[in-house]
Amino acid sequence: MSDTEKPTKPTPAERQTLTYLRRLFDAFGLEAKSKLGQNFLIDLNLLDLIVRAAELDRTDAVLEVGTGTGSLTARLADHAGVVTTVEVDRSLQPVAKQIVGARKNVHFVLGDALAGKNVLNPDMLAAWDASAAAFGCARRKLVANLPYVIATPLVSNLLIAGLPIERMVVMVQWEIAERMRAVAGTKDYNALSVLVQAVADVEVVRKVLPGNFHPRPKVDSAIVKIVPSAEKRAKVGDVARFRVFLRDLYVHRRKNLRQALTGWPSGRKDKDEVDAKLKELGIDGTIRSEALDVEQHLRLCAAFMPAPPAA
Repeated sequence: MSDTEKPTKPTPAERQTLTYLRRLFDAFGLEAKSKLGQNFLIDLNLLDLIVRAAELDRTDAVLEVGTGTGSLTARLADHAGVVTTVEVDRSLQPVAKQIVGARKNVHFVLGDALAGKNVLNPDMLAAWDASAAAFGCARRKLVANLPYVIATPLVSNLLIAGLPIERMVVMVQWEIAERMRAVAGTKDYNALSVLVQAVADVEVVRKVLPGNFHPRPKVDSAIVKIVPSAEKRAKVGDVARFRVFLRDLYVHRRKNLRQALTGWPSGRKDKDEVDAKLKELGIDGTIRSEALDVEQHLRLCAAFMPAPPAA
């Protein structure tokens, strides 16, 4: 990075309190949009906690999804090498740009982070790549107060894509955080638990109550740290294939394992063949899928949805 490209350190933006946020919205004639999952964090200490958990330095190219008013964006830019921040709500961009101010290491992207339920927006990824290259940043991190409506597909798709992300520090619904870290045999354990834990280490940094947001959500939230593991990923192999297997397996969550496998969504399987494979794996067919640990799910996938032979 040349001297002319180094991010400036402008006067810090005003701290985003409830009073300040209301005044800001009145000035721009805005209201929070519930359909976009907009809940703005107004606890100053929690904003700082997110930044600390990200452990940023000037080698980091940060992706923020949900720019909002830019309060977190400004803090990220003060510590990271460059921030690519994505916002789908066009009306918020002027607000964010005013708050971010003269920070030159922020790249605003207007649009959705997802091009489809299972597809990341290629324009977002291209902008992140370009920003990292322009500022000579070797590491990638996702740091964001995520809109609730896209939290699960965004995190899942980023993990599946296998991008060189060192960590994700994200605000999500408490229910999602519980699922990500749930252990086998508990009520929160499901396909998301298995997928995330199969390729990453998960830690809940802090539970966050509704009063810390404006407007108040109806549920609790959590700051979650997800650290992808190259070692774990190597054991999984084709992560996209494993995700499809988990999706189909958990379609019949209330059925036992034998019933779920014989009634496979893409085509029923022979009961005798299912029984023989389960016996070979040493897995009881009368239990449910959520009783299996990650390793057992991987063995099931290898047996019932093997990778196609190499060309």
